[in-house]
Amino acid sequence: MKKQPKTARNLDTLFIKTYGCQMNEYDSSRMADMMKEAYGLRLVGQPADADVILMNTCSVREKAEEKVYSELGRYKKLKDKRPDMIIGVGGCVGQQEGERIQKRAPYVDIVFGPQTYHRLPEMVKKIRRERVKVTEIDMPEIEKFDHLPKAESHGIADCVTIMEGCDKFCTFCVVPYTRGPELSRPVTDILDECRQLLAGATLEISLLGQNVNGYRGMGPDGEEWDFTMLLYAVAELEGLKRLRFSTSHPMEMTAELCVAFGEIPQLMPYLHLPIQSGADALLKAMHRGHDREHYLQLIDALRQHCPDLALSSDFIVGYPGETDADFEQTLDLVRRVVYDSAYCFKYSPRPGTPAGKAEDDVPLAVKDARLQQLLSLMREQTRQAMQRQLGKTLQVLVEKDSREAGDMQGRTADFKIVHFKGNPRQVGQIMPVRITEAYGQSLRGELILAGD
Repeated sequence: MKKQPKTARNLDTLFIKTYGCQMNEYDSSRMADMMKEAYGLRLVGQPADADVILMNTCSVREKAEEKVYSELGRYKKLKDKRPDMIIGVGGCVGQQEGERIQKRAPYVDIVFGPQTYHRLPEMVKKIRRERVKVTEIDMPEIEKFDHLPKAESHGIADCVTIMEGCDKFCTFCVVPYTRGPELSRPVTDILDECRQLLAGATLEISLLGQNVNGYRGMGPDGEEWDFTMLLYAVAELEGLKRLRFSTSHPMEMTAELCVAFGEIPQLMPYLHLPIQSGADALLKAMHRGHDREHYLQLIDALRQHCPDLALSSDFIVGYPGETDADFEQTLDLVRRVVYDSAYCFKYSPRPGTPAGKAEDDVPLAVKDARLQQLLSLMREQTRQAMQRQLGKTLQVLVEKDSREAGDMQGRTADFKIVHFKGNPRQVGQIMPVRITEAYGQSLRGELILAGD
């Protein structure tokens, strides 16, 4: 008689380790929704407590692959003790490395890409039934959104992915190779997901995409809608208090979108608009598609329609060929724009990108020095942005308890964190808070109650 395979024990718990951007945070939350629906899995805070461990990875930063393998080494010790544990590696490193992950770390059961995580329940079923390894890294055209469960509200502020991929092919970036070409979801699907979230506890929605303002989706009228049209439609949804979006590309920042910041009350006065460098020579080498003057004109137009707009950006120092004069142009642009915050990085070549084939000719010591100079300037601009809030009464969306006993935490319209003495019953309310102290990355204030 044929021997029957041993029955695997029940799966009860799930741990997800998320790296990278808001897109990955969104994907992880949808994975959790999906595994809850398929297997009833509940999220746990420690990998040692999990029956299923999923890594949702990002390949943008330096040595991303090595960080993944290092983390996997810790998970191997857990699996040695519990062989039935399932370990999966997803996201951009999963897409990029594919089966190489399982050759180097044979205890990994599943490898999947950003466009195939909707198949996770099938992958898990196959592993449990057939005791095999599974790799799913093809790029179906945005198929996953048709297979995800109904969106659940995970708090006061939630995210909705409206498009995937990028067609810009900046020379330093792996996203077009790991996320694929730009594909936009239909307007009706996006609005339906937003309504589902707003029917729960959600009051604020952030629309996400690698190149979010490049959105071009089919509208309910059968015509193609651009991003600004979608913004106006989402803003009209019942129950929405605040609307944000990320990440934008300067080439897709239209005049109509600049006007929207002045016309849509729900659209918050905060924008992340990466430029990477202030030098035209480097912008051209990076294949950004615009020059510094175009970017500065956009900033002027945005502030014309929204004078209180808070801006953040991304900068890379030490890109191949960057001279001292190029770097001074970056510092000059930062001083002219005046940001509230920025993400600043040393250049490191990413495998498979055009820039990765160029000579990394800026010495590490020079990169370090430039990065510290840029960070010093940005810290001062952030400090000044915080100081400018002192004495103001700001509308704060209360999100959760803070670390200190009796403290609550929320965000201002321009995305600054505020701590204040309050009550958990205030979560979900927009409350007036008078700012009394400014720290490096947050504010403290006093709640103004009726009659104060």
